[in-house]
Amino acid sequence: MGFFDTAKRSFKDVPVTDGKISTTEFLEAAETVVQLFDVLGSAAFTPVQTDMTGNIKKIRTRQDASPATSGTLQDLVASELAEKKKTATEGLLWLNRGLEFTSQALRRNVSNPKEELSNSFTDAYGCTLKKHHNFIVKGVFGVAMKACPYRADFYKKLGDDEEKVLAQLQEWLAALEQIVAILNALDLEAQMKKI
Repeated sequence: MGFFDTAKRSFKDVPVTDGKISTTEFLEAAETVVQLFDVLGSAAFTPVQTDMTGNIKKIRTRQDASPATSGTLQDLVASELAEKKKTATEGLLWLNRGLEFTSQALRRNVSNPKEELSNSFTDAYGCTLKKHHNFIVKGVFGVAMKACPYRADFYKKLGDDEEKVLAQLQEWLAALEQIVAILNALDLEAQMKKI
């Protein structure tokens, strides 16, 4: 059994109806990304995992506090901002940035079969999160990028059947990319500035 066989929820199983993303399933799929960093196998990724887990918790706390208005991420954000609050919305903004970083890194790696993970993750970091980070956080991420395992080792950890793993990863990535694009279109940063 490989990583994608045992994951609690894949992004391909997150309902998206009329462009709205189901909150519960999204959070379960996001938790799988945190576990994916375990597969990378370095303590250097702990800050990344801690950040993502904290943002998931912010969203889930809001969902638990206001379940009637939190069925989708879009409804959750609208209801929170209407109350002049932004904790979960800010958590979603940062979580989505982390998801975009992860999806770009893995997409780049899948598309360039000879490229090592450290290169794919470093380039994705430069295109996504780097502009939002201060000097210290950039240093932490720099260490994490260098701590990526060799490409061959990473894919073996995802599962024994390389062809199956690549097919599952492609499917997972396509669904994740769709969700990231929907969330990017929300422009959460701009919405938070309105309150």
